[in-house]
Amino acid sequence: MADYSWPAPGTHQTLGRRLSRLDGPVKATGAAKYSYDKALPGMLHGKMLTCPHAHARIVALDVSGARSMPGVRAVRVIQDVGSEIQWAHDEIVAVAAVSEDIARDALRAVRVEYEVLEHYVIEEDPNGTFEKKEPQERSQGDPDAGFASATTVVERELAIPQIAHMCLEAHGQVAEWQGDEVTVWASTQGVSTLPQQFVDGGLETKAANVRIRCDYMGGGFGAKFSPDRWGIVGAQLAKDAGAPVKMFLDRDQEVAVAGSRPSTFAKIRAGATADGKLVAWESETWGSGGRPGTGAVPVPYVFNVPNQRKKHTSVPTHLQSSRAWRAPNHPQACFLTMATLDDVAAELAMDPLDFVLANLELTGRFEATYREQLEIAAERTGWRERWRPRTEFDDGPLQRGLGLSLHTWGGRGHQSRCDVAVNPDGSVEARIGTQDLGTGTRTVIAMVLAETFGLEIDQVTVRMGDSRFPQSGPSGGSSTVGGVTGSTRRAAMDALREVFTRVAPMLEAEPETLVARGGRIEVDGDSTRSMTWQEAASRIGAVAVTVGGRNPGRGKLNDSGVGGVQIADVTVDIETGVTRVNKLLAIQDCGLVVNEKLAESQIYSGLIMGVGYALFEELIADPHSGRLLNADMEFYRLAGIGDVGTLEAVLMQGPEHQERGVIGLGEPPVISPGAALSNAVANAIGHRVPRLPMTPERVLETLMAAEAAEALEEKA
Repeated sequence: MADYSWPAPGTHQTLGRRLSRLDGPVKATGAAKYSYDKALPGMLHGKMLTCPHAHARIVALDVSGARSMPGVRAVRVIQDVGSEIQWAHDEIVAVAAVSEDIARDALRAVRVEYEVLEHYVIEEDPNGTFEKKEPQERSQGDPDAGFASATTVVERELAIPQIAHMCLEAHGQVAEWQGDEVTVWASTQGVSTLPQQFVDGGLETKAANVRIRCDYMGGGFGAKFSPDRWGIVGAQLAKDAGAPVKMFLDRDQEVAVAGSRPSTFAKIRAGATADGKLVAWESETWGSGGRPGTGAVPVPYVFNVPNQRKKHTSVPTHLQSSRAWRAPNHPQACFLTMATLDDVAAELAMDPLDFVLANLELTGRFEATYREQLEIAAERTGWRERWRPRTEFDDGPLQRGLGLSLHTWGGRGHQSRCDVAVNPDGSVEARIGTQDLGTGTRTVIAMVLAETFGLEIDQVTVRMGDSRFPQSGPSGGSSTVGGVTGSTRRAAMDALREVFTRVAPMLEAEPETLVARGGRIEVDGDSTRSMTWQEAASRIGAVAVTVGGRNPGRGKLNDSGVGGVQIADVTVDIETGVTRVNKLLAIQDCGLVVNEKLAESQIYSGLIMGVGYALFEELIADPHSGRLLNADMEFYRLAGIGDVGTLEAVLMQGPEHQERGVIGLGEPPVISPGAALSNAVANAIGHRVPRLPMTPERVLETLMAAEAAEALEEKA
C-alpha cells in the first residue's frame, strides 16, 4: 500500500518554514484583482431596493417608473404584493443600469406601499418576543446535591451581543453570460459548491453551466458560503439585460443582512468546594441570531462539571438571520463559562490559575495539553509573580490586571480533490477548486508540492479559485488547510511515484528505492546514482504525468481536536473607564505546522478580532424602527492597530504534535480573547463587567454600581 504520510519530524525540506505568502506582493502593491475589482466591457451596475421596515406587508408595488428610465436595462421584482417582510433591508426590487447613479435613481422611482406590522428586535427580554419557542432543557448528575455540597456558590448575569462580520469586501459578484453558460466572479468561501447553489436558488440553467471564479477575496469569516438572493438576482439581471452585471452590497446592507454572530444572555450559578473543586452548574440562557433565533451555546465550556442543569430559549427577532462567525457559539460559551469560573475563584480567594489546574481533570482528553500550555503561559507572562487578588490595587487611577482562558476546537480537513501534473519541462502544477480567504491557502498548497517533489516553492505552480478545477470543500470550520494539503499530498505522491517508475531503469534501480530531494532524484543512500529533476522530467515522455488525489483517503494526513490557552494583560483607567490591552499571549495546539509564519498570522488575526468583540463591537437596533443604528463603519467600532497591544503566539510543536498531521487553526485563537480580557479587567478593577463589549461606559457603570452596593452594605 502506498505511504502518503508526512516526512518524519526533523526531515522536512519545506514544511514548517517561515515563508511569506506567495500573493503578498500583488496584494501589497494593489495588483491583485478581487471580485469587487472586476470590470468587464459594457458592464452594468446592479442595485436593490430594500424595505425600510423591520416587519411589513407589501400592499402595492409599481416599477413602471424604473423600467422607463433611460439607462435602465433590466428590472426584477424580488418580492411582490402580498409578501411579508421580516427584517429591515430585505430585498424588494433589483435594477441593472449603465451607472450606479442611474440605478439608484431608478430605485427611487419605484413606488411601494407597506402595511407596517408590529416588530421585535431587542432580545434582552425573552418574554417580549413575537414567537414563543419551547426551551431546551438538559441535565446530568444531581445538580441539587452538587450545590448542597458546595461551600461557595456564585450567581452571575452575563451577556454578549450580536456582532457583524464586517467583511472589508462586501458580499456580491459580477456575472456574465455567454449563451447558456454564466461565469460569476464571486467573493465566496465556496468556489466548488456555488454552482449547484445557484441552480437550487432559482437560476434557470444547469450547474455545469455555472462557472465560479475567485482569485482573491476580502474577508469571509463564515458569512460567504452561499450565492444569496443578490447573487441569484444579479445573474438573472445579467441574462435579462444581455450584458455583465456587477451586484455588490452597499455597506449598510452588508452590515444589516449579510451576517452576524448571535447574542447570548445568561443567568448562571456555579458551586465549588473549599479546595476549589467544581461540583455544580446551573444556567438559563437565551439569545437571538435574528429571525430563526439561535441554538444553545455549549456551556459549561471545556469543563464537564459533574452535576449540571441547563435551559436555553431561542428568541426570534425581526433581524436578518445570523451566519457562521469564526468558531460558531464557542466565543459566547467561553466567555460565559470562564468569566463565571474566574468569579468562583475570586470568591474562594484562589489564584484562578490554581483553580483551573485543580479542575483540569474535567477537561477530558485535553487535560495534559492544557496543563503543559498553562505552565508555558504562566512562565511567559510571569503570572506567579505578577498576579494579585482583586482586593489589591495600585496607587492612582491606572489599575493593571491579568486574566486567563481555555478553549478547544475540531478543525478536521474537509473533502477535497486535487490534480497534480508533472510536465516534461520540469514544471509542477496543482489544480484545485479551493479558495484563499487571505490566510495563505495558495502558499500552503505550494509548500506541500515543493516538499513532496524536493523542489523550492518557486519551482511549483498552484492554480485555484475556479469551479472548473477539481472540487474542494468550502472554507469553514478550520477545515481548508487539512483538506487541501491532504488531497495535494496524495496526488503529488502518486505523480512522483509515476516519475520514479519511468526513470528507475535509467538509474538501474527499483522505483521504491528512489527519493526526491534538493532538486534531484537519487537512489536512497547512494547519491552517485542520481539525476537532476529537470533531466528526470524530460524523460517522462511528451505527455505530462497527471494524477488526481483526494481527502480523505489512504494514509493519516490530518486530525481534529486542539486545545489552547490565552492570557490577557490589561490596564484600566478607573477615572475614564478606558481599557488598554498591554499584551495577549496565545499558546495553541495545531498539529503539524505547514508554515510557521502563516500559522502565527492566523493566531494574531484571531486575537485582533477578539479584542474587537471584547472592547468595541456591538450591533445596536432601534426598538422603535427596528433598524440598526450603527450599520456603517463610523459607529460600528472595530479594533485598530493601537488597540490590540502586543500579541504573542506560541505554537505547540514537537514529534507528538507533528505526528498527528495537519489540524485547522482558523477558529481556535478567536475563542478565548473575550473571556481572557474580561477576566483581566475584573482582576484590575475588582469587579466583573457583566456585558461585552467592555466599553468605558460599562466599566464606569460597574464601578459605580459596586460603590453604591458597598455604601448600602455599610449603611445596613
